[in-house]
Amino acid sequence: MQKAADSSEPAAIAYSVSNETELEPTFKTVEELTPAETSAQILHTPSTLASSPSAVTTFTPSSATSIPSNLSFDGMSEQAVEIVLEPIEADPMAQVNNVFELQDVNPGDWAYEALQNLVSRYACIEGYPNGTFRGNRALTRYEFAAALNACWQVMERTLIEVGDRFATQDDLEALNRLMAEFEAELTALNAQVDDLESRVDFLEDNQFSTTTKLFGQVIVGIQGQNSPPFQLAGSTFNDNNDEVFLSHTTQLSLFTQFSPRSLLFASFVAGDGRISEQFADGIVNYTRLAYLTDTANAINLSDLNYRHLIGRNLAVMVGPEGISPVNVFRGTNRIESAGSGPLSSFAQRNPILSIGAGSGGLGVDWQINPDVSVQGVFASQLPADATNGGLFGGDLGATTLGLQLVFSPSRDWDITAQYINNYSPRGRLFTGIGDSQLIIGNSTPTPNLRAPMQTNAYGLGTEWRISPDVTFGGWVGMTVSDYLVGSGLVQTLNWMSFLSFPDLGGEGNLGAIYFGQLPRITHSGIPDANQARNIPGFFTKGNLSVNETGGQPGTSYHIEAFYRIQLTDNISVTPGFMVILDPLHNPRNETVTIGALRTTLTF
Repeated sequence: MQKAADSSEPAAIAYSVSNETELEPTFKTVEELTPAETSAQILHTPSTLASSPSAVTTFTPSSATSIPSNLSFDGMSEQAVEIVLEPIEADPMAQVNNVFELQDVNPGDWAYEALQNLVSRYACIEGYPNGTFRGNRALTRYEFAAALNACWQVMERTLIEVGDRFATQDDLEALNRLMAEFEAELTALNAQVDDLESRVDFLEDNQFSTTTKLFGQVIVGIQGQNSPPFQLAGSTFNDNNDEVFLSHTTQLSLFTQFSPRSLLFASFVAGDGRISEQFADGIVNYTRLAYLTDTANAINLSDLNYRHLIGRNLAVMVGPEGISPVNVFRGTNRIESAGSGPLSSFAQRNPILSIGAGSGGLGVDWQINPDVSVQGVFASQLPADATNGGLFGGDLGATTLGLQLVFSPSRDWDITAQYINNYSPRGRLFTGIGDSQLIIGNSTPTPNLRAPMQTNAYGLGTEWRISPDVTFGGWVGMTVSDYLVGSGLVQTLNWMSFLSFPDLGGEGNLGAIYFGQLPRITHSGIPDANQARNIPGFFTKGNLSVNETGGQPGTSYHIEAFYRIQLTDNISVTPGFMVILDPLHNPRNETVTIGALRTTLTF
């Protein structure tokens, strides 16, 4: 991992997580952003940005060029010399130069001939861009001083390296005489260089204009799967998603920079990729593709938040849309983008980061030192609903509080630890992956399926870049949910491991393989059927009349492989497949296989 830059003043905030970027958040001016750097922010999963800045906040200075104090005129064009020698503003009452100081230095003058001899003997001036030295034209004394200064710098360096034997005594005396005769001009030249440096520093510190830049990503996918029947709640159901179909998703992102330290991020998404879901958390939670978005081609606002840098090491992120652990936390998986990374939602990141489906709230990112950073977030699922949700949850809205610690013991090894606290009124984690529904509320005696629960989630992740061509990584996540109406705990566990191969078969290409366990209820202990039902007994085993406690009877394993082919800087094609063993954590369910071909265009 690249360490936090030691900069005196950051430019503007631009959160970015492309495939090639480091984990630290990058603060850049909007003009410096590229489509590759924003591709990580360009696509939503069903509830949150699939590839928004999971790595969010290193601070780097602007890239404006400064002029060194030891400015050399070697090879500088005539026009450049004239610009550098722009007269300095002077006091109008200052003493006027004498007539001698206003005279040009002409061919045939002693000084002119002396400098020309030094140039010919020691090659201390390379000449003009066309390779010639115009030794037959008159020079102003300031032009002559510039040439003399350049020659002296070259000779001085050589004298230090090889000693006095480099030049004859006569030439050294001639050089000293020239330096003495043009001392005033050389002093003025140095003053001009100092003045230019101060002007450049001032411009770097104060130059700014409000700028908005547009980035976009279009993803077109062709995908299909086998659809065997599956067992659920004691019955057999047919999965109707058995057709090969074409999907598309478009996201447009606007970065508006208000000052060198603040940025407004707005993003809009539209897509059409329809999958039939017979149950809210049925088979689709095990086969979900990361890049599918179904808005029926309507344009939805997916992000609207303001990002500001406080000091050098603390950034804040606040807004009504796009605030969640996914968007605030820095992720170890650098290829999590839905447009250029894994095909499935599960392979993108630890599912606990999607708990609560946060929308509006506040996020912070603190770079404690070059090796350690901390991110925090508070998010509400329904922040704009004054009746049932609000900023602090209300009756029907989920709220999420999260913390993450990132530790990088070396440039090639990153470790993360996460803690998520979530309140859910419906017994659901809202991750859309694996066992997301944890408790079924009763509908008797009053029709009410609410099952409020408080969840504590814990995660660990790592990524180790073994070599430039091979990366190993993975994560583990567990949740412990407390049923608030009655008693009982529900626990889940998931894990993932992966190998990725950057530049496999060509620059910009990427191959990767994944193997892991989808989120699985390992224990569900709701004791009273009059309060609520345990998912494993009710849905998987089909014991509808007995509230059987325990975990899922089987384990669903996820296998995935893909190969991204980078055709151009802006176009990639990714074929791949997924295999889900024992879907719904039920050993009686048949294996599901999904094939996909994803084409991504960024601009």
